[in-house]
Amino acid sequence: MQLPIPAVLVFFIFTALSALAQPSRHVVVISIDGFAAYALKDPTLPIPNIRRLIASGAVADSVQPVNPTVTWPNHTSIVTGVTPSRHSVLYNGQAQRTGEGKPLKVEPWIDKKELVAGDTVYDLAHRAQLTTAEVDWVAIQNPGTITYSFAEVPSAEAQIPKEMIAAGLITADEVTRFGKLPIHYRDEMWTRAGEHIITRHKPNLLLFHLLTTDSLQHAHGARSVAGYTALAYADHKVGRLLDALRRAGIYNRTTVIIVSDHGFKTVKQNIQPNAILASNGLGDAAWSIPEGGTAMVYVTRTAGKSETIARMQEIFKTVPGVTKVLTPADFPQWGYPTPSANPRMADLVLAAADGYAFGGATSGPPVSPVPAGATPGTHGYLNDDPDIQAIFVASGAGIRPGVKVGAIRNLDVAPTIARLLKLQMNGVEGRVLTEILPEPAK
Repeated sequence: MQLPIPAVLVFFIFTALSALAQPSRHVVVISIDGFAAYALKDPTLPIPNIRRLIASGAVADSVQPVNPTVTWPNHTSIVTGVTPSRHSVLYNGQAQRTGEGKPLKVEPWIDKKELVAGDTVYDLAHRAQLTTAEVDWVAIQNPGTITYSFAEVPSAEAQIPKEMIAAGLITADEVTRFGKLPIHYRDEMWTRAGEHIITRHKPNLLLFHLLTTDSLQHAHGARSVAGYTALAYADHKVGRLLDALRRAGIYNRTTVIIVSDHGFKTVKQNIQPNAILASNGLGDAAWSIPEGGTAMVYVTRTAGKSETIARMQEIFKTVPGVTKVLTPADFPQWGYPTPSANPRMADLVLAAADGYAFGGATSGPPVSPVPAGATPGTHGYLNDDPDIQAIFVASGAGIRPGVKVGAIRNLDVAPTIARLLKLQMNGVEGRVLTEILPEPAK
């Protein structure tokens, strides 16, 4: 005699089979560090893989980064949808005080839970039981919500490096001395890691970051042959990740998003805030941390703090190349937290004019030209600078083809990723880019 199947068991079986029948959804976010909006618009830049994605998908005219326009704060805004006033990442690391009257230092190796305030899109994906992965993403040390990781500085004991060593994709020696390898070879190793993670693990969300583009533009300047060659090199890496999606059999179920964190400008003059402070008798009362086109200035002695701030304002207003001296009253307008709300924040922010950048020298001339023959580049300028605008391209599953949008913000990326992965992301400052998504059925 065959016994009837209990209704509750039928329900669970039906639910499980329905879940299995649903196609998996995948989003791959590829960040090409320092890829300026003006470079994407240059028809002479040979980036065939990215141009094919644009032709079959959506592209933004430009993307406004957040202040400060440096790597870690912007990558964090890309995955949180909020400005540094909310997520608290202000440097490529965390500023730490070393004592009364002493310089501050920036410590990069801080666990994500301490460094980043609030939720990221990968946190939400992990809670929804989706698989998450990162390759050379930043501000992401020990997050607890990444399933597969090949870090900026990998460990030979971590899962993905061990798998790659076993597969002959990297050697144990290369992992051990990874930080000393040239940047173009690290990009190669990160690309192999991305290919491996895609083909073997098929994550629902992969965050992937390339860095040679940033290094060569720092060394040779904006719009340089070296910088554009690095962008073409990055495009080749993009093509390899696309091929990995095809080999994994998930290309048609994947949304590919190409982003960058900031653009680039060429530097002709260096401003040295710490040398200026020292020459004015404030060397043991304040300290500046340069971030390229801006500099953060902290009062390091509690006694007489308000007087020190007032004096610094007057001093820096007269320095050639300094266009703005922002005070805490100005910070909310630019997306910075105030020092009263976040002790990581500086007391003043200095902004440089076109052609100028801030350095870290503690002595010497206050402003000096770069060495003859040098053409260094940098970023960090206030985010209304046209040369600092970044890029956004989206193509593949869930993206309307042939869509061109105007200027967007990188705050819009995280909520759009969340919508693609069917996640609910609340309390963000960005918006879902509904214009690039299919219109809902009527």
